[in-house]
Amino acid sequence: MSKISNLIGITTIIFTFLTIVSVILPSLFSSIFGKFSSNLVPYEIGIFGIPIILSNVALFSFGAMYYKKKLPITFFDFINKIRAFEIPKKPSVIILLIIFSVYIGLSLPELFIDESQQWGDYAVLEDALNLWPNGKSENIYVEEQNDRYVRMFILDLSLNLFQNIKILPFIASILVVFFTYLFTVQITKKRFAGIISILVLLQSNTFLKFDTVAVYENFWVLFYLLSLYVVQKKWFFSPAFYILSFFTKAFVAPYFMMTLYYTFRSPISSKKKFGILISYLVIVILSISIIFLGDTVYPNVIEIDSSKFFTGIATLGLLLRYDYFLLLIILPVIVGLTILAKNSFKQSDSIIMLILGTMIAGPVLVMFTNFYEILPYRFVPLIVFFAISIGLFFTKMPKNNNLKN
Repeated sequence: MSKISNLIGITTIIFTFLTIVSVILPSLFSSIFGKFSSNLVPYEIGIFGIPIILSNVALFSFGAMYYKKKLPITFFDFINKIRAFEIPKKPSVIILLIIFSVYIGLSLPELFIDESQQWGDYAVLEDALNLWPNGKSENIYVEEQNDRYVRMFILDLSLNLFQNIKILPFIASILVVFFTYLFTVQITKKRFAGIISILVLLQSNTFLKFDTVAVYENFWVLFYLLSLYVVQKKWFFSPAFYILSFFTKAFVAPYFMMTLYYTFRSPISSKKKFGILISYLVIVILSISIIFLGDTVYPNVIEIDSSKFFTGIATLGLLLRYDYFLLLIILPVIVGLTILAKNSFKQSDSIIMLILGTMIAGPVLVMFTNFYEILPYRFVPLIVFFAISIGLFFTKMPKNNNLKN
């Protein structure tokens, strides 16, 4: 198993390195693989180039000194105390209430912004809602909206129940934050790690930009996160949440591979793992049947162009240009997680796999179709798993640690 973990770690490091190179040298991949490359300067350093280089040098130097115990002993002990620190149950509840109160309070005014004046794609969604659930349209983009059955049902419910299409998308985003906390606590057994993870998530410009937006809602992110969370709780709900996620956004189609790996590395019985494997195989076959045998637009938009994979990589830095924290430290974080997987923490390689999958999904998408573009909101799962990965570095637990204190 260590060979598989090492392979996943190395693959993710390589892909992350290529992504960071595309941020440091924004024109490099486009000048090689793009269609309009004649006027590009491939080795021109971008605005984030120097900060990323400096932060990576600093963090790799610090990490090497910590790993080899070359730091001053008082500083080394201080770091270990922070990693071993835990918050008792009652204070953690108070802290969570404060965090959620501030987050919800600051986000509420966004619920009254007219999306039709904010996002051009809202016109397509509005047309689709007017036809939902039985209407047909000659506009392929409207038809594609109505093929997302779960999403359209929830948005229609939000509009009819609350007379505000943003209410249920915002509730879904709140739940994404909440289950990011629970998921982190589940795999680390540390409430402190869970709080760190949601603070990292809530500092993300991309997450905060789309958390109340109906046309780019987070239902699919929530359902997929739930499909992972219940693996160790009520495993038979995992495929149900995945299928809900899939029929909210087909973008999660390849994510089931990440789920299977996470399941394989989870501390559950072999019988449960086998049950999840079989159930996912069944729903994948059913989903493929519905897509290719049913009346959906997806089979008509497949157009393979392998060169677009690398131009897809080059878009990550541009689309996440305001998520400074992620761009500055993601490569050292992946290397650190790989070391954690090798030395002490079994499930850190599962998080590496989740990060790899969410990073690579966009470039794979545009490689197979011209119908979709890589948009910033598609990276919300990456930001969630990045936030969880930061929490994993606070897992140096003292003996007899438990969650009942």
